[in-house]
Amino acid sequence: MKLTPTLLLSTVVSALGGFLFGFDTAVISGTTDELRSVFELSSNGLGFTVSSAIIGTFVGAWLVGKPADQYGRKTILFLLALFYLVSALGSALAWNWVSFLVFRFLGGLAVGGASVVSPTYIAEISPANYRGRLVAVTQVNVVFGMLIAYLSNYYIATIITDQTWRWMLGAEAIPSALFFMLLFFIPRSPRWLMAQSSEAAARQVLTKCGAQDVDREIKEIQKSLDLEHHSKNEPFFSRSYKFPILLAIAIAAFNQLSGINAVLYYAPHIFKMAGAGAGSSLLQSIAVGGTLFVFTLLALPVIDRFGRRTLMLAGSIGYILSLTSCAVVFYQYGTDFDATGGTIVLISILVFIASHAFGQGTVIWVFLSEIFPNRVRARGQALGSFTHWFMAFIISWTFPVIAEISGGHIFTFYAVCMVGQLIWVLKVMPETKGITLEEIQRKFGIE
Repeated sequence: MKLTPTLLLSTVVSALGGFLFGFDTAVISGTTDELRSVFELSSNGLGFTVSSAIIGTFVGAWLVGKPADQYGRKTILFLLALFYLVSALGSALAWNWVSFLVFRFLGGLAVGGASVVSPTYIAEISPANYRGRLVAVTQVNVVFGMLIAYLSNYYIATIITDQTWRWMLGAEAIPSALFFMLLFFIPRSPRWLMAQSSEAAARQVLTKCGAQDVDREIKEIQKSLDLEHHSKNEPFFSRSYKFPILLAIAIAAFNQLSGINAVLYYAPHIFKMAGAGAGSSLLQSIAVGGTLFVFTLLALPVIDRFGRRTLMLAGSIGYILSLTSCAVVFYQYGTDFDATGGTIVLISILVFIASHAFGQGTVIWVFLSEIFPNRVRARGQALGSFTHWFMAFIISWTFPVIAEISGGHIFTFYAVCMVGQLIWVLKVMPETKGITLEEIQRKFGIE
């Protein structure tokens, strides 16, 4: 297979779901102080409000698998684009705290669904030797969305002084509408078409996506689906899928136990804890977004060359060093930071973000899209995403409460968890680079 215009267009458009995922995740960081004031929230209330979208996210991730299998990846992407649009407009126009939570929950459904469907779709149209890079385009769009959200927040804050939070959240409506319109120009997944017994349509898509041996691809897909011996609705939680299920839960849980979403959601708050002013904290958040974007781009060309495990090892070591540094500085300075302490926190957070971007951030969605057989891939991706977002909910809700007690405690906890991740990568995580999805299935001993 080779890169073709249809393959590239389909990858970029599908990955716009990731852009909105990133934008929605990061945009809330610029609104936390105003939300606390407008809705008169305690630290616990603020944590719940910020994490309300994540409740929708893990619900969306869990529920989207079967509809994606039944109605197709493309159809579900249309629905998610509408959810993003309604959530952006509704959050901006929210008339009370409850309405705000409802619209943020709707946006969370879209984020959770996109975290499953976008990488699944791209994995199913991609050749094995390009799959890691093409699926990782979703992650590039996620971090690009975050960077644009941080820039948007800063720009809006400089020109609008009243109800700034409404404009920040409403800005998401523009890319949401664009995403919906561009979906009309991409084909359906060939592997989903084969599951629906639409071989002719699947052949056409494979040809447009550059398949060099369509007959072989069709036979491989058909063999993996094995519809004569396995019902399309067979039980997911079975002994056959035990290994990939455990892998999915582990990588997703470790992703959030690093504290990444707490940092992304509360970046300005963390920098204020370290002595930065309001304007400076927003600028430092842009540095976070920029670092995330640059190191994700650096990981993109090497994930298929060096492999998933190598990137995870490098990221784990960076996590441990940066989180330990943050913990030590917060224990030393407490709430009385000087310029030196604030600078160390900023550098440590940027190293942490770089480690995440080069490791877990790039690998997780690629890995989840690879380790399950075709016939249960959407459900497997949904399990991984559900675990990811459920842990994100816990981490994001508890961060402001624990951080109010001690910044050192929270960063120490994250560092210890990343020691656990390093051990898991060394002892358990398999390598999946450079082999077809069907070969990975056989490697895991799944018939």
